[in-house]
Amino acid sequence: MQCSLYTGCVVRLHMAKSDSFYIRADVTAGASFQQTAIDLGAYVDALGKSVLRIHNVQVQYTNASQIMDDIANAGATSSLSRWQLTTQSQASMQLTTDKSVISAGCLVVGPAPAGQRYDVDDMNVQEWTNGYLVAVEQIYLAGQKGSNMDDAIVSVVLECTVETLNQSAAMALALSQQ
Repeated sequence: MQCSLYTGCVVRLHMAKSDSFYIRADVTAGASFQQTAIDLGAYVDALGKSVLRIHNVQVQYTNASQIMDDIANAGATSSLSRWQLTTQSQASMQLTTDKSVISAGCLVVGPAPAGQRYDVDDMNVQEWTNGYLVAVEQIYLAGQKGSNMDDAIVSVVLECTVETLNQSAAMALALSQQ
């Protein structure tokens, strides 16, 4: 749609209540389940009714040299490297039906020698319409890889805002998670 001063078109933009900022974290997806905690204590205060809203998640896969093309699969079939972002500490990868799962995804690497790579979104919505509310002081980024695949470093960048928990947000939070 084209808008100009003469057509009278109205464009509405959804603006966050505060400026957004970015939280960054990474985890090495090895042969066994690996998890790292992301401290949100500076943003979340349950008594002060301060919560974090994650607006989108961006993911990068690299190897220890920080080169994506060098993530290889030595097997005859495809292999993958999975990741998840949760509101509770876990001992293994969770299904997206688990209420602690914020986002999840995986990188599929085809068999050698071609080794084509596919980023599979799984539950990685990239952007939520109204954001994803978090009211815990730590969230957890986890990763695990298939047996034929090289270790992969999964890095995430979360675009976030902080807001006061009002009644409707509290209800949304209670219905969706934690």
